[in-house]
Amino acid sequence: MGKSVKIDGERLLEGLRLGCSWLTDVAQMQSDELRDEKNSQRLRHDHWYGAIRGEYIAADRQWDFFCPIWHTGQAIKALVMAHRVLGDEVLLTAAKRGAEFIGNNRISDPDRDDYGLILGFEDVGDGVNTSAVLESLDGLFYLSEATGDDTYRDWAIDALAWVARKMYLPGQGLFMDLFSTATWKPEPSHWANRQPYPGRPLIDDGVFLKGYRLTGNEGWRDLFYEVAERLLEEEEPAGNWIRFIPCNKATGYIHPRQAYWWGRPMLMAYSDSGDERYLECAKRSGRWYMKAQRRDGGLFRGTYIDFTTDSFGHATSGIACAAVLWLELYQITGEGMWLEPTGLALKHCLRMQFTNPTDPNLRGAVLEKVLPPDGTDRLPYRVRDLGTIFFCQAAALALESGVIE
Repeated sequence: MGKSVKIDGERLLEGLRLGCSWLTDVAQMQSDELRDEKNSQRLRHDHWYGAIRGEYIAADRQWDFFCPIWHTGQAIKALVMAHRVLGDEVLLTAAKRGAEFIGNNRISDPDRDDYGLILGFEDVGDGVNTSAVLESLDGLFYLSEATGDDTYRDWAIDALAWVARKMYLPGQGLFMDLFSTATWKPEPSHWANRQPYPGRPLIDDGVFLKGYRLTGNEGWRDLFYEVAERLLEEEEPAGNWIRFIPCNKATGYIHPRQAYWWGRPMLMAYSDSGDERYLECAKRSGRWYMKAQRRDGGLFRGTYIDFTTDSFGHATSGIACAAVLWLELYQITGEGMWLEPTGLALKHCLRMQFTNPTDPNLRGAVLEKVLPPDGTDRLPYRVRDLGTIFFCQAAALALESGVIE
């Protein structure tokens, strides 16, 4: 196996620039109030400045939102990573705007019982998803390190403390999924009937391990490993976790980012502990993505346990996440097997990027999926911010790590 990713480095660099410009100049909110944007989920945010507009239907030229808290957190991470490659200060400025959105949507009164809670509304207008809170934090850690401003780190630390105190089920390695801001207590998720557990083993981005390193809180390190052990117990199929939502064991459906959120932090567990079981688990997740990857380098959102797929509906964000995992597997193992699928994935993302569209809202965006035919000539494009966000993370990591041929 080769030791480089076979892709045009200049083309990838330009794709990264374009993707970042879409995030900063097109997708990011520049006002504090909604104007032409829809808010289909009735998310109860009081402030919108700096948020990433996450959904765009090209046929209608209509913007919408879906969990802007964690999407914006991941966009912050992408912009900071891209800044390390491109050196453009505009990227850090936009990342700070994104952090301002998160900061304006948190419980900041230290006298309140829910101090530190970040209002990660997703698919329930007044319900905070625990995963949405956790997935918003790594960007704050990245931004704090890049700027030297501890404020962002402190917001993340306070959020971890809230999650550990209010949503974790000690001894089970699980977090309750939903916290209602109507009752100010945990409530059953509307997806709860799809899994026989009171919560999920959320190890997303390894943020509790990062929190431990920043604070010395041994309880958070213990929590991280308790969740990691639960994931090893529940793994099905190899490298994935179909027993937990948003996967669906009854239908065999596997969500395109499940193995990323829960397989990638196993590399962090291995690096911290030296326990080979975690490395082998991460490798299984990497191999799952290799089997799921299609010949064009992409991945279908509708991928099933036997690797059959739906006929429409790519999930470009999923294959970009796979590229991040493969690159990190290569960095840790030195095994060249991870680089060929990485190159295919990045080339697919570049092919899915709008470079010269007639609609200015599309320029630089990475298309998430093509919608099934509906019998009309309407544009079949569905743009989600996540395709561009995770492509930018993957492209920046590939360019920075020196593996581009």
